[in-house]
Amino acid sequence: MISIKTERELEVMRRACKITAAARALAGEMVRPGITTGEIDKAVHDFIISQGATPSFLHYNGYPASVCISVNETIIHGIPGKRVLKEGDIVSIDVGAKWGGFHGDCAATFACGEISPEAQKLIDVTKQSFFEGIKFARQGNRVSDISHAVQTYVEKHGFSVVRAFVGHGVGAHLHEEPPVPNYGAAGKGPRLVRNMTIAVEPMVNMGTYDCRVLRDGWTTVTQDGKLAAHYENTLLITDGEPEILTVAEGLSDGIV
Repeated sequence: MISIKTERELEVMRRACKITAAARALAGEMVRPGITTGEIDKAVHDFIISQGATPSFLHYNGYPASVCISVNETIIHGIPGKRVLKEGDIVSIDVGAKWGGFHGDCAATFACGEISPEAQKLIDVTKQSFFEGIKFARQGNRVSDISHAVQTYVEKHGFSVVRAFVGHGVGAHLHEEPPVPNYGAAGKGPRLVRNMTIAVEPMVNMGTYDCRVLRDGWTTVTQDGKLAAHYENTLLITDGEPEILTVAEGLSDGIV
């Protein structure tokens, strides 16, 4: 069942989402050659805890870290650890925080030093596909109106959208109804209604959309070994334009 939030629940969720977005921004600022993914994970964990929140991902279905850090051909669910980032890597950061019983969820892909023009295009197209999709995140439209817009934009630029994983509702649970695919015909799926909250998250591959999960049960990589990028925000459906809830404020002074 799709959860429609009350105004009180939305106020709580706005704070959870701001903490989440600030954690994403912190992680992005840390992406540089020579740092380990484990160092980024620890900093994000400590920041989320400092805000009175808890990392949504830590121990979620057994996931062992607070952040998913996915490098180069890893699409999603990369487990942070001893890996040292190198010049030219692209690094997808996916983070969630729970505060007051509600979650925020967001992701972005960051350049590690100087990257190739092709990699930068992949990052840019992935991010813009999110914004193309949410043009249709309006009350009365269907979920797949978002999906179709994302796919159309991505494929127009020569990339592919992942089919095996999708966006989702978010709220008191990290993953709620409805699924929000990044592909498919328009006019399908549930109608969008005021006070729905959804995570729209294009996952875009430079080559084929096929992927595989590694033996750790989490790390998901492109089947052909080509690069992947990820961009996500938690949205509120309103009477007009959607509200992006995962917007960071006050990261520099530690105030969210």
